[in-house]
Amino acid sequence: MEPEIVQRAYDTVARDYARELPDTRAEAGLDLAMLDEFITRVGDRPLLDAGCGAGRITRYLADRGCAVEGVDLSPGMIEQARAAHPDVNFSVAPLEDLPHEDDSFDGVLLWYSIIHTPPARQPDIFDEVARVLRPGGHLLVGFQAGTGVRDVSAAYGRFGHDVVLERYLFSADEVAAWIAGSGGREVARLVRAADGAETQAQAVVLGRLAGQD
Repeated sequence: MEPEIVQRAYDTVARDYARELPDTRAEAGLDLAMLDEFITRVGDRPLLDAGCGAGRITRYLADRGCAVEGVDLSPGMIEQARAAHPDVNFSVAPLEDLPHEDDSFDGVLLWYSIIHTPPARQPDIFDEVARVLRPGGHLLVGFQAGTGVRDVSAAYGRFGHDVVLERYLFSADEVAAWIAGSGGREVARLVRAADGAETQAQAVVLGRLAGQD
């Protein structure tokens, strides 16, 4: 999808999104275990929650001692994030053009933030993440696993919103290849079956940028 369409959709649904999903209640224990391992590896060094939405995972990171800030394409989502988490710094920018200097972070989180970008543009995201990561820095990528595209517009219809929004499904191998193509390597992966109300399998890939042993 074009970034402008994604931005418009999330600006429209931001208030309801933040109210309905304020924390990590949607994450399974296995998902949180991968997040916690990422937190352990990054420690209290600078960390970016890229595609942070309304800041629910940013809050999880901050509460565990991370020196985290968030960035998102949607001004509406960032408005919700700032209102709910005034102690955290948030900014508005697309994943392909982050407003940060080279080598700014020891960790970058892409938690379900690549899912609206088609495969052909994924290398641009991972190259930008590699640019802002310091040598040896870690990245964690969460996403729905599978193939093809799903129309998720109807999920917001129950709140009275008429938006256009599609979600792309990827395999862990694809994501690992994008990490490798940007100068990193896969450290670990989780692929689990759909649980509860989920309709697709879920995956998390932990990667590390080259530069340190």
